[in-house]
Amino acid sequence: MKLPVVAVVGRPNVGKSTFFNRVLGERIAIVEDRPGVTRDRNFARTEWNGREFYLVDTGGMVEGSDEPMDRLIRDQVLAAIGEADVLVLLVDGKAGPHPLDYAVAERLRKTDKPALLLVNKMDNLGAPTAVAHHDFWDLGLGEPFPVSSTSGKGSGDVLDQIVWQLPEGTEEEEEALRVAVIGRPNVGKSSFVNRLLGEERLVVSDVAGTTRDAIDTPMKYHGKTFIFVDTAGLRRQAKIDEGVEFYSSIRTERAIDRADVCVLMIDAQEPIAVQDLKIAEKAWEAGKGLIVIANKWDLVEKETMTAPRYEKEIRDRAPYLHWVPILFTSVKTGQRVNKVLELILEVQEQRQRRIPTSQVNEVLRALVMRTKAPSHHGRPIRFQYGTQVAVAPPVFILWCTQPDGVPESYERYLMRGFREAWGFTGSPLVLRLRRREDTEGRPRKKQGTPQVVGDHDGEDGEVEVEYVRGDGGLDGEFEEYGDEEFEEGWDDEEEDE
Repeated sequence: MKLPVVAVVGRPNVGKSTFFNRVLGERIAIVEDRPGVTRDRNFARTEWNGREFYLVDTGGMVEGSDEPMDRLIRDQVLAAIGEADVLVLLVDGKAGPHPLDYAVAERLRKTDKPALLLVNKMDNLGAPTAVAHHDFWDLGLGEPFPVSSTSGKGSGDVLDQIVWQLPEGTEEEEEALRVAVIGRPNVGKSSFVNRLLGEERLVVSDVAGTTRDAIDTPMKYHGKTFIFVDTAGLRRQAKIDEGVEFYSSIRTERAIDRADVCVLMIDAQEPIAVQDLKIAEKAWEAGKGLIVIANKWDLVEKETMTAPRYEKEIRDRAPYLHWVPILFTSVKTGQRVNKVLELILEVQEQRQRRIPTSQVNEVLRALVMRTKAPSHHGRPIRFQYGTQVAVAPPVFILWCTQPDGVPESYERYLMRGFREAWGFTGSPLVLRLRRREDTEGRPRKKQGTPQVVGDHDGEDGEVEVEYVRGDGGLDGEFEEYGDEEFEEGWDDEEEDE
C-alpha cells in the first residue's frame, strides 16, 4: 500500500515552502520572499511519531487569474488536492484573511477530505496578544492552528494533528530506484517524466527554467518502484543568476548525489554541448549509472546512417561515453520513451553486478599476459591478485609490486579489458591499486598466497576505496610477454628497495 499523502496548499507567499522545509528538517524546497517561486508539486518522504507519509509542497494558487503560469500552477495544485489523503491550508496570520484564502478553503470543503487550517507567521506565539489566528474561523475549516514556520513554534502540535488524520493500515514501501533526469534547460525533462507517468504531473512551458526544484515523483513499473527526480536545467556557472536559479543548481547536484541512475537528456537537433558533457561527468564521477537520451528525434531531418553518426559524435567527445547507452526518443510523439524504463533497470543491474574472485583473476591474468605493464625506475611491475570489493559502482582492488608506477594508460587498458569481459554498461568502474605489503597490520602469508586487505568476506563486505579517473580506451602500446614471465611475477616476492 502507498504511503499516505499530505498536501500543503494556499495562496502565494504565505510560507508553504518554509513550512515544508521545517517539517522535513532541511532546506529542500526553494524559499524566497516573493510570490511564484514554487511552481511544481514537490514530494518528500517524512516521519512523525512513527508514522511515515509523503509531504507535498505546492505553488501559490490564484483563483480567477488568466495568466498562463497561474493557470498551470492552479492545475498542479488541484492535482495535488486530488491525490492527497490529508489537506493542509496555510494562511498568513500577519496579513489576516484574504479573498484568495476563502476561495481555496471553499475548494477544500468540497473534497470531503480531512483538512487542517494552519495560520502561519505567528512569531509571537505564546504571548497574550497572539490571537490573530482566531480571525480565520470564518473559513469554515474548523479550528485554526497557529504556527511559525520560521522559528518552528507550534509545529509539533500541528504534526500531531496531521498524523492523527492519516488513514490507517499503511505498509512499508519496498526500496525504490531513484532516477534523476538531468540536462540543460528546455530539453524536455519535465515532458519526459510526464510522458512516462501518463499525466501532466509537472509544469511544462516553452520558457526555459520553468522547473526550479528537484521534483520527486514516484511510479510503479513491473512491480518495481521508481522515483523520478525532474531537476532544474543546469547552465554554465557564469550564466547562473543569484537567488532562485542559484539554489536550483545546488538542488540539482544534490539530486544527482541521491540518485541511483541519471538520465541525461540532450536536444538531438543540436550537437552535444560542452555543458552536456559537464553534467554527464558530474553523474559519472559521483558513481551513478548513466543513460543519454537524445530527445526531439522527430524534428531531426533523417539521412542514411543519421543515428549512428550522431551516436559516434557523442561517444567521441569523452572516453567514458563509449560505455553509456544512448537512446533516440521523441517525448512529443512517445517514440521509444517506454524503452527507457527497461534500460534503467538494466543499468542498475550492471551497477550492482558482482564478479567472483576467481573470474577476476582469470581475466587479470589474461590481460597481463597479453600486455605487460611498463617498468618503473628500471624495475618490472608485477600483478599478483585482484578482487571486487564493492558494488554500485563496481570497485576492484588489484595488488601489484609498484602501484605508484602503473601509468594511467595501463589502468585504462585493464578497465577496458574488464568491461570487454563483463560489460558494466552504463556504470562507472573504479580501479584501486595496492602494494602487496598493504595488509593493514596483518602478518605476511607465505609466498604465492593471495592476501586480502580490509574487512570483507568476498561477498557483501566493502573496504575503503578511492576513485581513479580515466575510464576509457587503451592509450599506448606495451611490450608482450609469455606464460613463464607471468608465473614468475605472480609468485615472486617483491625485490628489496
